[in-house]
Amino acid sequence: MVKSGLFIGRFQPFHKGHLKVVKDLLDRVEELVIFIGSSQYSHTMDNPFTTGERITMVRLALNEEGIDPARYFIVPAPDVEMHSTWVSRVLSYSPRFDVVFSNEPLTRRLFVESGFKVEPIPFYKRTTLSATEIRKRMLSGENWEELVPESVAQFIKQIDGVGRIIDLSKNDNPSSHDKAH
Repeated sequence: MVKSGLFIGRFQPFHKGHLKVVKDLLDRVEELVIFIGSSQYSHTMDNPFTTGERITMVRLALNEEGIDPARYFIVPAPDVEMHSTWVSRVLSYSPRFDVVFSNEPLTRRLFVESGFKVEPIPFYKRTTLSATEIRKRMLSGENWEELVPESVAQFIKQIDGVGRIIDLSKNDNPSSHDKAH
């Protein structure tokens, strides 16, 4: 078994597909670094949740499944402007890892070029279990709760995440980006 692996995502929100991946990866590694990328973003349509909220969602979902917290780290980090410096940013924020798990082409390429072993992640019901689909359903009033762990659904309700997404959709036009927030 590999000592440690890295799984990168934005988790906007953390859903059942993410949970399945984490469980599968924990069968392959002793510890898993769950890396929350784009941590500087929140309160946008693509990134409605804050870093703290995303960390909470991951923790709640893994606790709900009874996954030992000693087996994973949750690490947030902001993006960088130059792709060539991104791997060093990840390394500076993260505990040590031996393998990277990713299907995202740029992520795979950057880690391969930096000498890391990169393995693909099997997709699980990718057409419905995607954060984009969940946010779309939240916005249109469809059932989104079935796509996230129960604890995550409860947390999103507690912080009025659906209301936030609805409010953000009203401001999602080019002229609103020029206003001070």
